Amino acid sequence: MASSSSSSSSSSSPPPFQSALLAGALAGTTVDLSLFPLDTLKTRLQSSAGFFPSGGFSGIYRGIGSALVGSAPGAAFFFCTYETTKGLLGGGDVSRRTTTTTATRHAAFLPEPVTHMVAASLGEVAACAVRVPTEVVKQRAQAGLHGGSSAAALRAILGRYSTHGLGAVWREMYRGWGITVFREVPFTVIQFPLWEAMKAWRRRHRRQSDDAGRGKGKGSGDDVSGVESAVFGSVAGAVAAALTTPLDVLKTRVMLSKERVSVGDVFRRMARDEGVRPFFAGLAPRVTWISIGGAIFLGSYQWAINTMRTIA
Repeated sequence: MASSSSSSSSSSSPPPFQSALLAGALAGTTVDLSLFPLDTLKTRLQSSAGFFPSGGFSGIYRGIGSALVGSAPGAAFFFCTYETTKGLLGGGDVSRRTTTTTATRHAAFLPEPVTHMVAASLGEVAACAVRVPTEVVKQRAQAGLHGGSSAAALRAILGRYSTHGLGAVWREMYRGWGITVFREVPFTVIQFPLWEAMKAWRRRHRRQSDDAGRGKGKGSGDDVSGVESAVFGSVAGAVAAALTTPLDVLKTRVMLSKERVSVGDVFRRMARDEGVRPFFAGLAPRVTWISIGGAIFLGSYQWAINTMRTIA
C-alpha cells in the first residue's frame, strides 16, 4: 500500500491534461447517448409550438447525430479547462498537498468554492464553442423542423450561405450563444462547488475512518469512488437544474425561433402573453434528466480518472 502522503498527493492534485481530455470525452458521450430521449421530450415541452405539434412521443432519437458529434469534444473542452484552471488557482485541498511553490501556496488561500466557480465558468465558455452549434442543430431536429433530422437541419442552416453569406451561417450556428452561456455558467456555479464540497466531505470522512482503523491494518485511500461521485453529481445536478430551468426555457425558445430574436424580447413576450408558468416548462424531465445525467457524467468521469491513475 502507498504511504498516506503519496496517496493524498495523487488524489488531491488535478488529473493530467490527457486524463481530463479522455475522461471528459467518455463522460460526455455516455451521458448524452443514454439520456437523449429525455432531452428530446424536454425540448418539445419547451417549444412555443407545443409538445405534440413538435413531435410528442414519436421520433425521440431525432437529432442524435449532432449529439454524437458534439458530446465528446464539448465535455473534453470543459474538463480540460476546468481541471487546468482549478490547478492554477490552487483548487485542491491544501492540507493534503505534499509540495507547493510560493505562488501555489498563495493561490491556495483563495476560497475553494470561488476557485471551483471560476474554473467551472471558464470550462463552460470553452465547451460552448462546440456545444452551441450542435445544440442548435439537435434541438431543431428534435422539434421536427427542417424534416426532423440533424442532417436536414444542418443543410438548412448551411443553405443560407448562397443567399446571405458566411456571416449569416455563422450567426445561425451560434444562435443562442449568449443565453446558453448565461444558462450554463449559473448552472455550473451551483453544481460544481456542491459536487466538490460533497467529495471533500467524503474524503475527510474516509481519512478519519482510515486513521482510526490503521492499527488494525485497514485503510483504503482517501479519494472518492466512481459510485460516490455519481451520487454527489446527481444531487448537485438536481439542485442546479431546478434553479436554472427558466434560463433553459429562454435558451430553447431563442434557438427554435424562426427568426433571430433577442433574449429580452423572448422574455418580455413570454411574461406578457403566457405568464410565469411557461418559464418552468419541462421542469420535471429537466431535473430528472440532469439528476440522472449528473450521476452518469460525474460518476463515469471519476471512474475514468481513478482507472487511469491506477494504470499510471
